[in-house]
Amino acid sequence: MIDKTVVITGAAGVLCHVIAEDYARRGARVALLDINLEAVNKLSNEFCANGYIAKGYYANVLKKETLVEAEKLITNDLGPCDILINGAGGNNPLATTDDELYSDSTTSKKTFFDLAEDGIDFVFNLNFKGTFLTSQVFVKKMTENRGGCVLNISSMNAFAPLTKIPAYSAAKAAVSNFTEWLAVYFAGAKIRVNAIAPGFFATNQNKWLLFNKDGSLTQRSKKILSNTPMNRFGEAKELLGAVRFLTDENESAFVTGVVLPIDGGFNAFSGV
Repeated sequence: MIDKTVVITGAAGVLCHVIAEDYARRGARVALLDINLEAVNKLSNEFCANGYIAKGYYANVLKKETLVEAEKLITNDLGPCDILINGAGGNNPLATTDDELYSDSTTSKKTFFDLAEDGIDFVFNLNFKGTFLTSQVFVKKMTENRGGCVLNISSMNAFAPLTKIPAYSAAKAAVSNFTEWLAVYFAGAKIRVNAIAPGFFATNQNKWLLFNKDGSLTQRSKKILSNTPMNRFGEAKELLGAVRFLTDENESAFVTGVVLPIDGGFNAFSGV
């Protein structure tokens, strides 16, 4: 059993939902944070109906005051944060080009030169700034209690940027770099900071990219799978082993500043 308070942002998302349930099932007190309060309240009700300890909280990771308020409520309801999972993130079509490669003869509607500034800001801020602000708020209490653990959600495209999504790739690279920075900065306070870098998982956020309306694979999906040695998309439950290890104060006590790919070999494959 895990006698810990676990705080998870983006908890209404597919991947973080599965991570949250795993912690709850193993006895942790789980705080479910999301901008969609209705969704996390529904999730917490489901968890509690199964005998787990969980509660939903509103938080916008780009609005520090909402994080501060959530932290106060969580500390009162469940106790101070022991494990922070920075799961809020995602991409946006406004920050995505139509084509993979630029051409003088391109007829696409949206090239690099057409990407909207507000779209770039949203994607970069959601992934990097959201991780930054949430860490500021919740790690503070960890320093007072002399210990804790942070797990960030990076991406395999932090290692090598994917085509079409420059803001998301850059933001996740920033998350990986920030993970290493935090790990060094807080090592003396007995706070470990690591990250996982998921490859391609079929979620609500990317289904428009991976599947056609009829459910068939898009051309981009076919290219992804041809460059994934295991030749399939990941399943959310396949993140759990790495999450458990990296946030276990006994099993990974000497592990900090690590970004672990979970991608079916995508990052290791050169394409030939």
